[in-house]
Amino acid sequence: MTECAVILAGGQASRMGGGDKGRLMLGDRSLIQRVIDRITPQVDAVVLNANGDLSRFEDLGLPVVADSVPGYAGPLAGVLAGMDWAAEQGHEWLISVAADTPSFPLELVQRLSGHDTPVVLAATPDPERGRVPQPTFGRWQVSLRHELRAALNDGVRKIRQWTQAQGETLVIFDEGDFFNINTPEDLAWAEQHLK
Repeated sequence: MTECAVILAGGQASRMGGGDKGRLMLGDRSLIQRVIDRITPQVDAVVLNANGDLSRFEDLGLPVVADSVPGYAGPLAGVLAGMDWAAEQGHEWLISVAADTPSFPLELVQRLSGHDTPVVLAATPDPERGRVPQPTFGRWQVSLRHELRAALNDGVRKIRQWTQAQGETLVIFDEGDFFNINTPEDLAWAEQHLK
């Protein structure tokens, strides 16, 4: 394996009433612990991206990096923070995963790594819309970090706006592979259906 991963946990969780959404419990483990347990065997190293008081994540035993772009710039800023960390560690590729998606595929990294384009994003099928990108789940060439920083400084916030300009590849996974927890109702559903 040559990839490292960033867990994107820097969101504002506004639909959950704020706070650290990844700390919500699903069964006997938090959402973020489930994500850690799922991604760790797939990569060489894992870093957590969060904002605010980073010491609140010390118990997870992972390095934690904050966004380097001022203000809340969204998940692209988290990807950049992960890229910067990956470059410092000598990694050429970064896998991104979301802290609120506890049951993403166990073969995520293997499937994304099967493509040689600079940016590879997961997607799911949809009968009405065709392919639906899951843009927080991707494989990113770390050497693109300078271009990404420039785009963020120019005000780019939408992941697809930037990835399409990089010649992204979409990899189709199964419908439901990226169920994420955004609302109390989502958490209740997950408690009934995800074990």
